[in-house]
Amino acid sequence: MNREAGTVTAVDPGAQAHRGNVLVAGVGNVLMSDDGFGVEVIRRLADQQLPADVEIVDIGIRGMHLAYQLLDGYRALLIVDATARGGTPGELYLLEHDLSGTPDPDAPPVGIPDAHGMTPDAVLALLSSLATASGQEPTAGLRRVLVLGCEPATTEDGIGLSEPVAASVDRAARAVHQVLAQLTQDDTENETKDDTRDNTEGRAIEGRATEAGKELSG
Repeated sequence: MNREAGTVTAVDPGAQAHRGNVLVAGVGNVLMSDDGFGVEVIRRLADQQLPADVEIVDIGIRGMHLAYQLLDGYRALLIVDATARGGTPGELYLLEHDLSGTPDPDAPPVGIPDAHGMTPDAVLALLSSLATASGQEPTAGLRRVLVLGCEPATTEDGIGLSEPVAASVDRAARAVHQVLAQLTQDDTENETKDDTRDNTEGRAIEGRATEAGKELSG
């Protein structure tokens, strides 16, 4: 696996239950052959045990639905999709989107991502507009966006995956588990670093306060 404007309503308070979770979204059009890869992987994952903080969803071609769901405040998004990068059909890729390039919230409103253009850029641009309009930060708390892609053999009209892509569905499901485990490990390491930094800063502040106290009493 290669690594590499409408009316906006306030966020439902019940959405707080999703905050901090990881969302795994299968996208694609099941009527366009291998473009339905992401949806098929989600179907496979539905029968498997996943961590309690992970949610899976079959988005299909509903780009606006995905953007609205991200308003609930997930910490990470893993998109599973057919991704043409010139490789061998069935080859898997793991890509990470650079959130530092999140669209300017003051930019003009963007349109609804269509069935053929639901890239992370398009979804995040829509999310930025929705989040800003509802008083949230542009990413709505999202810190990581990854794409688990599969090289398609064909995306012509038709139902069903090609043989090499269908053979990659189980491998992709296993890869999702691996990515989720890595996300958890990364979060744990980052929390440890934050705790260490906080403790170090706390000791430094305490030391300065002690020295200041000596000067005052002297």
